Amino acid sequence: MAKSPAVRGRFAPSPTGPLHFGSLIAALGSFLEARCQGGEWLVRIEDVDRPRTVPGAADAIFRVLERCGLTWDGPVLYQSRRTEAYQAALDRLLHLGLAYPCTCTRRELATQPRAHDGSPIYLGHCRSGVRDPDRPQAIRLRVDDAPLTFHDAIQGDYRQCLETEVGDFVIRRADGCFVYQLAVVVDDADQGITQVVRGSDLLDSTARQIYVQRLLGVATPEYAHLPIAVDRYGDKLSKQTGAKSLDENDPGPTLWSALRFLGQSPLPELAHAPAVEIVAWALAHWGVASVPTVRSRRCCGACNGQWRNRRLPMR
Repeated sequence: MAKSPAVRGRFAPSPTGPLHFGSLIAALGSFLEARCQGGEWLVRIEDVDRPRTVPGAADAIFRVLERCGLTWDGPVLYQSRRTEAYQAALDRLLHLGLAYPCTCTRRELATQPRAHDGSPIYLGHCRSGVRDPDRPQAIRLRVDDAPLTFHDAIQGDYRQCLETEVGDFVIRRADGCFVYQLAVVVDDADQGITQVVRGSDLLDSTARQIYVQRLLGVATPEYAHLPIAVDRYGDKLSKQTGAKSLDENDPGPTLWSALRFLGQSPLPELAHAPAVEIVAWALAHWGVASVPTVRSRRCCGACNGQWRNRRLPMR
């Protein structure tokens, strides 16, 4: 049997549209961190939320990654084909009494205190039994009051009390769709992921994922959360905020800018070099220690290499 590499990273975009500068940052950072340690780099399509999936978006993502010289190992994993694995994990949590059905609606939770990600902090209304048995039922995971801490390779030490800062959280929606917090844990475990390098917008949800990992008895990867690119209003660059798609015919300038965004110092003459040449330079010079230890950076001048750091409070 072939021996698995000591390091295995991954890039896991949602197929809701084409890649843009913000998503390139996550792809490039995760690729370089894995490859520079002699590891594998996998691609996963996170299409568990099928209503949000845009037809053809996954193929467009693959094409841009290839044009950027970011080649991956093995077959692509699609969450939409993993329902049985998620159901098995859910059944185990239910059997152990660690999860329970919930019929609370968004309207009923609208006045609850808010977590850092904007979601209502759930106070356990259905812990002892659902409010309305005739309603569709979501499944929530019971949390405890033990502070959960972990070290992030970029953002530093992080601490969160799930009971007071998040509450019992949903792992399967009332419409039957499995939630990211469960799916990502099952996928990372099944794929043998040892490091997760992604945007800092997911930092606040990491404690939930580590909690699920511990309940399921699977390994916890090492985490590194990159600063995300935001616009002048402080909003994350995304398809929803109108972020421009990458130019797949000439990705070199954007790759060069992404390296600069990540605190690297590519040679000025590489700004218009072929993508393969830029990636080769990056593989020889990448250093995660040079990545700015901020949660976000404001993208100025259409991401032409100028940014302003935005420091958000850490806990």
